[in-house]
Amino acid sequence: MGRGTAMMGPAHSLSGAAAWLGVGAAAAAAGHAMPWPVLVVGALITAGAALAPDLDHKSATISRAFGPVSKVLCGIVDDLSHAVYKATRGPGDPRRNGGHRTLTHTWLWAVLIGAGASAAAVFGGRWAVLGILFVHLVLAVEGLLWRAARVSSDVLVWLLGATSAWILAGVLDKPGNGSDWLFTGPGQEYLWLGLPIILGALVHDIGDALTVSGCPILWPIPLGRKRWAPLGPPKAMRFRAGSWVELKILMPAFMVLGGVGAAGALNFI
Repeated sequence: MGRGTAMMGPAHSLSGAAAWLGVGAAAAAAGHAMPWPVLVVGALITAGAALAPDLDHKSATISRAFGPVSKVLCGIVDDLSHAVYKATRGPGDPRRNGGHRTLTHTWLWAVLIGAGASAAAVFGGRWAVLGILFVHLVLAVEGLLWRAARVSSDVLVWLLGATSAWILAGVLDKPGNGSDWLFTGPGQEYLWLGLPIILGALVHDIGDALTVSGCPILWPIPLGRKRWAPLGPPKAMRFRAGSWVELKILMPAFMVLGGVGAAGALNFI
């Protein structure tokens, strides 16, 4: 990813995991504590999902995560995003040569992807659940353990993702461990899997909004003459990716917040 345009993968994954653990703490405080497998699996899914919006970037972490398959997919999503941008841009939106940080960096994309994952989990059965877990656990490894992942064989990372997905699905399937967390009706097992995916995508977008280029989170809602308005704090408060702000302040803060969230979710505080 270009320096100065987007947050780095590890920061996205850390922020995603911290966000889910914070949700776990809030749920516990409201009297609806998550079973610990939901807390763990949800944090890992969110960490992985927080990398997924960069599917529109051919040099992003996700483009390398699944070998040629993810490379080709990133190219397709980049072209799709560019086509959608050209078809919907407002009179105030500039011309672009690519689709990075457009369609996949919006609230609508996050909701659609999360809803699609939930539908797949409910109607696709166990293999669909395993597939969702595998993809996001591989991405979580790439984001959270990025140093080890870079020097390791892709096959080893895939094996770790597949093995972890199989084990965690088995744990969740046990009564009381959370396959029916939040949605308890017949046939609604794993309906909640879309929630950490939505959260991860939105956390990614918010993180990118803090960088110098901003992020068009609200598309397709128009803002003035723009449909792809790059939102973010005042320019003076934004930072460049890989700068000391991200490395020395944000990433340690995400670790601390994640720890506090986990403690709250498990009723340790």
